[in-house]
Order: sequence, then structure tokens, then C-alpha cells
Amino acid sequence: MLTRISTALLGTVALLGALLTLGPPAAAAVPDTIPLTITNDSGRGEALYLYNLGTSLTTGQQGWADANGGFHAWPAGGDPPTPAPDASIPGPAAGRSTTVRIPRFSGRIYFSYGRKLVFRLTTGGLVQPAVQNPTDPNQDILFNWSEYTLDSSGLWLNSTQVDMFSAPYAVGVRRADGSTVTTGHLRTGGYNGVFTALRGQPGGWANLIRTRSDGTVLRALSPLYGVETGVLPATVMDDYVNRVWQKYTTTTLTVTPFADQPGTRYYGRVSGGVMNFTDTSGAVVTSFQKPDAAGVFGCHGRLDAPNDAVRGPISRTLCAGFNRSTLLVEPAQPDTTPADFYQDAVTNHYARAIHARTADGKAYAFAFDDVGQQESLVHDGSPREAYLTLDPLS
Repeated sequence: MLTRISTALLGTVALLGALLTLGPPAAAAVPDTIPLTITNDSGRGEALYLYNLGTSLTTGQQGWADANGGFHAWPAGGDPPTPAPDASIPGPAAGRSTTVRIPRFSGRIYFSYGRKLVFRLTTGGLVQPAVQNPTDPNQDILFNWSEYTLDSSGLWLNSTQVDMFSAPYAVGVRRADGSTVTTGHLRTGGYNGVFTALRGQPGGWANLIRTRSDGTVLRALSPLYGVETGVLPATVMDDYVNRVWQKYTTTTLTVTPFADQPGTRYYGRVSGGVMNFTDTSGAVVTSFQKPDAAGVFGCHGRLDAPNDAVRGPISRTLCAGFNRSTLLVEPAQPDTTPADFYQDAVTNHYARAIHARTADGKAYAFAFDDVGQQESLVHDGSPREAYLTLDPLS
């Protein structure tokens, strides 16, 4: 938007009209590619491999980007899956940095230590590594990924633990004014501290940890994958869910899903085993069956969150409340006070362990960890450079 400028400086009304027609300077637009600087502070001596995989927002095609930001569409896959082209980019050695360019993309930036990742193509597209699958060819590789979108509105870049907690890293962005914002760093000792916390938590939480035959701890699976693979009991959240359902048979749960719309509220009560939500007029707008642990940890199933204006926002709020175990202590949701989070004995102990050990308390430990702005995300509408810093595994 053109800022106010004196007519004396512009000289004539005609010149002002021309400037308004032309709009903001070209430099204010988001470029087709921006630099991404990867710094290897891991202290590890193995070769590092980088990948930039996703969907081109220019063409809608799936593919990968090279170090210069050039897009390459995936070739046709097969059944059984066929090997994907080698999309790896050499990463920096320990203590060094490398700068590549990232295009207008929605996808993932993978990095792996010591070995290249194995990607395959089916007739439906790329097969991503499946950390929960014991037969996945990447099971014994130490790797991780960040998720990002770069489009005409700017850059969104996060550090994610939604699927697993593994090789630590932080993300950052340099803004047009030269300032830099970053998130995702762990506290000193935080990496090992997460695994120690899981090992010390009764009830199967230690079973989320995956270790290579040489003793290297590779990752902790998310509790959703723990339930799906049977290493975490499917009943692990039942006690808390049952207490929530009991409470709201006689108490009203008030959900205000939009921070900028305090007047939009929904009211939940349990009747006949179903939690019904009404709007301010008293009309029922959506209903929820009692969720199980997989639904809570995955924010899906009976807590499905469609991309709509009512059920999705309510479900997101419920999902955050279940994972953070705030629904019994605060009947007005979302509860955005971190001191209230994870205080119940039955909670998402994976998310609790991670959040407690991040330098700024922010993480993406479950799908809707952005409720209440608890997510590890950087965003800027006019990004000048993005950063990925690989931290020590200690």
C-alpha cells in the first residue's frame, strides 16, 4: 500500500495518480525464489543430504527443487513403486553453512545424516518415508524434515514433531527490515532430555523410542503412531476422556474458536453419550461421539476437523484441550495459558516432554498445536532469507 506522501514532494496530482496505478514497488513483492541458508551445528561428521520436495504453487505439479530453486516434476510411478530420481542436494559439513534457493512451494525440506533417503513413486505420486513402518527403507537413517509454504503472501516455515521427534533443528526468517526471528531450538540437554522423560514415564511411553542396532537413538514416534503400531495402549487416554464426558453432562463447555471473533461462541453439553454444540441461538451446529486415543492424538476420526467455519474450528479447540489436558480445569476454551498445560496424570506426555525442552516453549507436537499460538512457526509477508539450523544431538 502506498504511504501518505506530500503533494509538494510529488510535484503534481498526475504523478500521484500514476503511482497509485502502479502500486507498491516491485521489491515489496515476494520473489519467485528466496535463499535458504542451512547451518550444520550438529557436530556430526557424516555427510549431510538435503531435499526440497513438494507441490509447485505455480503449476500444481508434485516434484522437487534443485539447489538453484529450479523445479522438476516427478516422472510417472508404478505398481509396485519405482525408484524416484535422486533429488538430494549436498549439505554443509559440520560447522559450515550452505545456501540454496527455495521456490514457491508447499512441501518439506528433508535432511539426513550419513545416508541418502530412499524415495519411491507410485501411480499416485511420491511415497514419503513412513517412520511408523518397520519395513520402511529409511528406518535406520537419522533424518528429519521441516515444512514450509512460500507463496505470494509470504513464507511459513515450521519445525515439526507431529510425526516424530528426531534430529533437532531450528527455523528462521530474515524480514525486510533486516530483523531475524527464529524458533525450534532446544534448551541445553533438551534432545536427550526428551528421551529420558519418555523412558521415565510409565504406561508404555518409552516404547515410542526407536534405536538403531549400533545403539544410535534415531527418533521417538508420535503417540498416534504408537497407538497405531500397538506400542502405546489404545486405552491410554480413556480415563481422561471419560472424566471430560462426565463433567460436561452437568457443565457447559464454551468454545470461542476465533481469537479475533470473541462474539462467535459455541456451547457443548453431553447428552446420551454425545457432546452436542449449540450456537448462541440454541441451535445444534455439530456433535461429537466420545473420541479414543488415536482420535485425540491424531485430531481425526471422531475429532475430525473439516476445513469449514464451524465443526473444524470447534474440533481443533477440543483436540488441543484433550492433548494438553485442560478441559477439566477450564470450561472456557481454548485455554491459552501454558502453565495449565499437561498438568493431569493422563495427558500427551510426548508433547509435554517436547514443549518443556524447547528454548521458547513452542513446538508442533500434535496437529493443532497452533491453537493458542503454541506452534514453532516463523512467518513473514516479505521474506528476504530463510534459515535452517541443525543443532547438536545432546
